[in-house]
Amino acid sequence: MRYLLDTGILLRLVHREAVEHGQVRQSVRMLKAQGHEAVITLQNLVEFWNVCTRPATARGGLGLTIARTRHRLRAIERVTMLLPDTREVCAAWKRLVFTHNVMGVQVHDARLVATMGVHDVKHLLTLNPSDFARYPGVLAVTPEQVIASQVT
Repeated sequence: MRYLLDTGILLRLVHREAVEHGQVRQSVRMLKAQGHEAVITLQNLVEFWNVCTRPATARGGLGLTIARTRHRLRAIERVTMLLPDTREVCAAWKRLVFTHNVMGVQVHDARLVATMGVHDVKHLLTLNPSDFARYPGVLAVTPEQVIASQVT
């Protein structure tokens, strides 16, 4: 099975100072050990770059240099597969935002779900499963659930 890794997972995976780092790292390792594949999207990488390079004084920013961010991005790319953006993803995203009346910042989650649908990915590892509850067919799980072996 393939699991899309939400951006919050990617950030905590490479940011050792994050409270959730150990749990996220353990859950990703467990999924890989069980034979699952970790996948990401271009959007994940863009969001990751944004947070890493945003000043530490700004909300949620890590204040990393371009070089450190690039190094962390390479680490993520070594353990994940990038799903391609396609015209089909765009069409699926439009259907989702119209159907579910998606507004504001939630459009980003809808794009992840659109990419998942086009590439037949059902599972999502996230710190915020409630953000994806409106989308049928998306099985959003947390690192805690993976560690407790509540997922297959």
